[in-house]
Amino acid sequence: MLNVHYFWGMPDEETLDGILQIHNRIFDNADELVEKASLRPNVLFVVAKEDNQVTGYKIGYSLSAARYYSWYGAVHEQYRGKGIASKLMDLQHQLVKDARYATIETKTRNKWRNMLILNIKHGFDITETFIDDEGVHRINLEKSFYSKGEGGN
Repeated sequence: MLNVHYFWGMPDEETLDGILQIHNRIFDNADELVEKASLRPNVLFVVAKEDNQVTGYKIGYSLSAARYYSWYGAVHEQYRGKGIASKLMDLQHQLVKDARYATIETKTRNKWRNMLILNIKHGFDITETFIDDEGVHRINLEKSFYSKGEGGN
């Protein structure tokens, strides 16, 4: 049975190891991830587990009092197509909104179209496209949790 957990701050060692196993298969920078995540303000890990094994995760951190950044996310290839990424994103957004952030933003690449489509389905708008320092086309997306005049910071 799928369980979704979250950690404001770094997760326990067993959970972190499961995240890194998935992360390294896709992004190949697990050592860098731990170092950078531990330095980020208000880092949030949202983690899906089945039978105590990590099946997916989302990581984000605070950019300011009002803005949050959804940084990394992935689902183990054996568990894709089961709605796990959507559940992780839903919980991440709810936790970020509950923490009174007004906006969440993310970046993706055209090659990760499933992530781009998922972001759009979950209310993100494309705000910019650009070529990064490595010559990779990147896409900025943003989602507001409140309409003008409503809560938030």
